[in-house]
Amino acid sequence: MFFGSSAFAVPALEALAPHATVTLVVTQPDRPSGRGHRLQPTPLKSAATPLGIATLEPQRLRDAASRLADERADLFVVASYGRIVPQNVLDLPRLGALNVHPSLLPLYRGATPLQSAIRDGRSESGVTIILMDAGMDTGDVLLQERTPIGRRETYGELHDRYAQLGAALVLRALERAVSGTLERIAQSSLGVSSEEIAATLTHPLTKDDLVVEWTWPARRIVDTVRSLSPQPLARARVAEQSIKIVAAHVAGPHESDDVALVPCADGAVILETVVPPNRAAMSGAAFARMRAPA
Repeated sequence: MFFGSSAFAVPALEALAPHATVTLVVTQPDRPSGRGHRLQPTPLKSAATPLGIATLEPQRLRDAASRLADERADLFVVASYGRIVPQNVLDLPRLGALNVHPSLLPLYRGATPLQSAIRDGRSESGVTIILMDAGMDTGDVLLQERTPIGRRETYGELHDRYAQLGAALVLRALERAVSGTLERIAQSSLGVSSEEIAATLTHPLTKDDLVVEWTWPARRIVDTVRSLSPQPLARARVAEQSIKIVAAHVAGPHESDDVALVPCADGAVILETVVPPNRAAMSGAAFARMRAPA
């Protein structure tokens, strides 16, 4: 049985489907979207339908426990489901429940590990498969793979790359679960201090998390912009306007005159692509020319 909702979970489901009998996809209910507020399925539900896999969309998993028990699943796989899986549900599968988490656990537990690692300027992260328990991303580590984070890599790019890596790790975990060769490593034995675990705990994004301040160092500004691109995008005030920033870089010593340069705490930032109010995305240079006095 596969639990998931967002696009991050889709590669894992598509990788598993040819190798296992996925009897049911459990996902979040359809939600209104767009100007017409029409109900839209989750990306995972949209992926399950052409694969011929039935879906279940409970408001509360706890209330669906008897229905889930009827499936008699050997194994659960959970990837970006977006809700806590209660213990009475985790106890159902014979081989346990595997979770695909895009960080090097126990670092960056919680809802936004990818955005947070980029925002913090990390040069490395990875994907971890854990055996789920009742805690938030606290289960024993089964598999973990490290990879660099590119200096200019955005949240969207890292998301897609780690979704594919997660899919590959799920297949390896499935093979080991079936053969009985999965090794469990307690997160407490990985040598990460409780202070660093607490400092990297993540939370769902709020409006305040989207705001860039020009009093910050340039690198912090650029990393925040990367962590929010292509969605929901960083916000900042420039020339008395509140704009969205799609891409930016730290200003170098030999920048062209035809750029949007914004001073900051330790230098300047070049706005590469922005979205002004009530306009489509445009280059920072075009935005600067638009705002220049006649």
